[in-house]
Amino acid sequence: MSTPPLSNPSCCPLCGGLNQCAMAAGRPPESCWCMTQSIAPAALAAVPEAQRGKACICPACGTPSTNTQQPFVRPPGPAPI
Repeated sequence: MSTPPLSNPSCCPLCGGLNQCAMAAGRPPESCWCMTQSIAPAALAAVPEAQRGKACICPACGTPSTNTQQPFVRPPGPAPI
């Protein structure tokens, strides 16, 4: 995964997608999505040091996952009958 340029505060530093940041859009900080949602601590820790405080993460990257189970992966070989 490549990191987006530092010059675009509208991009998520984790995925490069639009971060939906109210401040980057010129709106008041209290209208931002992050003011009403929990942010995953692991997502904040994953932001590269050079990009911390420069751009917000997006809701998809910042929302804590509620699914802690590993996805099912079928073992190789023929499917059971």
